[in-house]
Amino acid sequence: MDTLTRLTRRVEREQKARKEAEALLEKKSFELYQSNQELKSLAAELADKEERNRLLLESSSDGIYAIDREGLCSICNPAAAHMLGYESPEQVIGKNAHMLFHHSHQDGSKYPEEECVLQTGLEKEIKLNVLFWRVDGSPIDTECRAAPIKQNGEVVGSVVSFTDISERLETEMQLRQAQKLESIGQLAAGIAHEINTPTQFVNDNIHFLQEAFEDYHKLMSLYDQFLQASEETVQEDKKKEVNLLVEEIDLEYLQEEIPQAISQSIDGLKRIAKIVRAMKEFSHPGEHEKVLIDINNAIETTIDVSRNEWKYHAELETNFDSDLPQVPCLPGEFNQVILNLIVNASHAIADVVTNSGNMGKILISTQQDGDWVEITVSDTGGGVPEEIQGRIFDPFFTTKEVGKGTGQGLAITYSVVVDKHGGTIVLDSQQGVGTVFTVRLPIKVEQLEVQDNE
Repeated sequence: MDTLTRLTRRVEREQKARKEAEALLEKKSFELYQSNQELKSLAAELADKEERNRLLLESSSDGIYAIDREGLCSICNPAAAHMLGYESPEQVIGKNAHMLFHHSHQDGSKYPEEECVLQTGLEKEIKLNVLFWRVDGSPIDTECRAAPIKQNGEVVGSVVSFTDISERLETEMQLRQAQKLESIGQLAAGIAHEINTPTQFVNDNIHFLQEAFEDYHKLMSLYDQFLQASEETVQEDKKKEVNLLVEEIDLEYLQEEIPQAISQSIDGLKRIAKIVRAMKEFSHPGEHEKVLIDINNAIETTIDVSRNEWKYHAELETNFDSDLPQVPCLPGEFNQVILNLIVNASHAIADVVTNSGNMGKILISTQQDGDWVEITVSDTGGGVPEEIQGRIFDPFFTTKEVGKGTGQGLAITYSVVVDKHGGTIVLDSQQGVGTVFTVRLPIKVEQLEVQDNE
């Protein structure tokens, strides 16, 4: 092959290679352009998502913040900062959330470690009603949700959202107080009767004592005259006059009846005082914090208040554990629980005995079971049908006729026992036999700051 031919072929190969390189460059340039456009689109989309997330955080009325492994705030929305008393989220970001929101403050209280949302080892979302602390040291009741933040399957932090439920708790307290006052209103006629009975015989005894004293006064006056006369000569007519007056006023009867009248009046006044004291204790708005109470005494108070509700168709017996320890409770709300159960038992029995003249039975027992105090309220009423037993604690559910029940009593009872006291309430009922409610309350004396309940 001559030199010209070789040169020609070489030129052709180079031209072909150059065209292929140009084509490849053009292809890669186009691909690069497409990638650049996609990156721009992705960046715009990410920026849009970031803006939406920012707006979502800033617009949310819930407080939201995130913490890393060390418990440092990495995100905080304005609502969280505002609710906790900070001027801006920047004052929170980068600081330890536990020290800011949960740790010891003015009253020396501390946030329980087992409930601390700072713990990043959580494997699932938790929901708690917890106390946060504002920057000024004042408390704030919150409903709080905490969920883990995971990266490559590993927990790297937590995200927390919380809502200020102070107003809701206040509304719930007002609702419970309204229900209590409604109960008092329903019992008012019976309580008036309970007070009227001893008042009536105290009044009768006072009138009797008044008349008896007048008779005694006459007799004593005559005795004075008799004694004066006896200093000289005892006159037969004076003796006769004294004897006639003794017979007239029936001195022997008065000597027997006056002490009894006084004793009855004292007992009656004690009964009135007991009923009034029970009403005062029962109608008290109640404590915001748990205090140690005598469960047996609290139940006795409620029995006194509700006596007229059950005494016409049921005998009420108690079987109290005299060694029962004091239990941390909200006294007013516990009394409401017992009242609701007694009234329910009374109505159940009344529906059975109607006008037969027979009497049913209500038995209230207390005992300690390990770290729990157990209260049972049983009745010999008609029982709860099995098909509705699962609904009796539902709000507004009632088996009573329209106008005779709101369906709130047992719902509030459940809320107070379970939500407010961390206890349990269980129904055991058989139709035609009766019903037993069992309430269990935890004994947590060591976790309670003892307060005076006087």
